[in-house]
Amino acid sequence: MTMTSSPPSALTIAGSDSGGAAGLQADLRTFLTCGVHGLVAVTAVTVQNTLGVHDRADLPPHIVAGQIEAVAADMGVGAAKTGMLASAEIIHAVAEACDEAGIGRDEKIPFVVDPVAASMHGHPLFDEAGLHALRDELLPRATVLTPNLDEVRLLTGMTVRDREGMHTAAVVLHRMGPRYVLVKSGHLQADPECVDLLFDGSTFVELPGKRYSTPHTHGAGDTMASALTAGLAKGMPVVEAARYGKWFVSHAVEHAYPMGAKVGPVSAFWRLAPEER
Repeated sequence: MTMTSSPPSALTIAGSDSGGAAGLQADLRTFLTCGVHGLVAVTAVTVQNTLGVHDRADLPPHIVAGQIEAVAADMGVGAAKTGMLASAEIIHAVAEACDEAGIGRDEKIPFVVDPVAASMHGHPLFDEAGLHALRDELLPRATVLTPNLDEVRLLTGMTVRDREGMHTAAVVLHRMGPRYVLVKSGHLQADPECVDLLFDGSTFVELPGKRYSTPHTHGAGDTMASALTAGLAKGMPVVEAARYGKWFVSHAVEHAYPMGAKVGPVSAFWRLAPEER
């Protein structure tokens, strides 16, 4: 079928994963299967597979900013998200470019900050200066902040061990400036459910989900944040978009598959129509 109008668009500002499980690759396939056109500002190229991150090259900050400016000026952005931002210098450039493009919590275009500070293998993705820049420059610009529990610890110093701790962390993170905080609970392995928590400064909204018994969870955080971003690009209010993101990633984890020697990716294949034969 020929489309006669443009679909909604969403921008990912993120690093490339050569294994295709996480990063901008996870974002783009999520955007596509959510019916949203994906735009990209690449921040870094990583050399990685299921065994770990072996090397990486960061792009110059002006190139990262230029990508944001180019697509926003010509193609339009319905919503934007971050992933791996690599350095304080890139964060400065992203913050300025987003301000110019009208992307942010007080702007027309919603901004999802997924504070990717370490790879799933534990490799740090930026230094202390980058962490300070993330706190000081991006959190106050975020429409929605989407940390997992490791990222909560890096941002706040708090170790969350239960749902009560998630509530406390959400309050602390909200004071850092984002309009909404979505604390992801995937790392609470002792909890029989996977209940994420959304907080707007006054109201907590629980996003319940089944905890699946699978080791293959690479890209789950990226997938949830990008599905949420896709929902915002389609015009959903934040709470509805968060529920949409939770719904999408729950199915993606349910249908995760092995790939390589260690942790395989969550799947977007469940959204594809079966082939006609």
